[in-house]
Amino acid sequence: MTEQTELPDIAAECLGIKVPASRFLHDKRIERINAAEYEGLEMAGALHVVGEGDVVLEIGAGIGLVGAVIAANAKPRLVRSFEANPELIPAIEALYAANGLGDRISVQNKVLVSAPDRPETMTFHIHNSYLGSSLIAPENRETRRVEVPTVSFHDVCADLKPTVLVMDIEGGERDILLHADLSPFRAMVLEFHPNAYGVGGMRECKNVLREAGFERVAEKSTRTVWTCVREPAQVA
Repeated sequence: MTEQTELPDIAAECLGIKVPASRFLHDKRIERINAAEYEGLEMAGALHVVGEGDVVLEIGAGIGLVGAVIAANAKPRLVRSFEANPELIPAIEALYAANGLGDRISVQNKVLVSAPDRPETMTFHIHNSYLGSSLIAPENRETRRVEVPTVSFHDVCADLKPTVLVMDIEGGERDILLHADLSPFRAMVLEFHPNAYGVGGMRECKNVLREAGFERVAEKSTRTVWTCVREPAQVA
């Protein structure tokens, strides 16, 4: 007899992506996923700029939904995701598997570092809610600390040759942008976190993007979530 693979329980569905049940889902989050409101602006922005020829670098996979929606709907050549929270990796891989996306998208439990003085590991602070977990130590909040291996942003880009960057890393985006070579990318979708580095830090991030030639797509952006593109002539 052929052994049958047990199918996971599906808790929600968004833009054709089935989301398996996990401890990271509660009723309100399931409701928002079903309504395409969970990370809705990021997904809409990514689907606006990603096409079939693209290679997408996703930094901060969360539960895996955004990258999976991109992989299934925009049909890029490849999506490579990185997630610092080790507890999320099994849920992310289960979501990819449930949707048959293993040949197009993968995830690694590593922290991308663009600064030249990259440490071998970085401390990641796990909060009760994964949405509050971050590389930045929170004030007046209990967290569990884990050491996560790092990888060079430059080396990943040299190997992957990405054309679109999708990034939501709870404040870590400032350090990435300040030191990264953004020349390979023709488009970006990213969330700013002024609660982590202040309004001045957010302004600094936006100035880096403008100086690199990126223009905000107004209809797909807000003050803290930007979809931005630049002319092909400016892409390395």
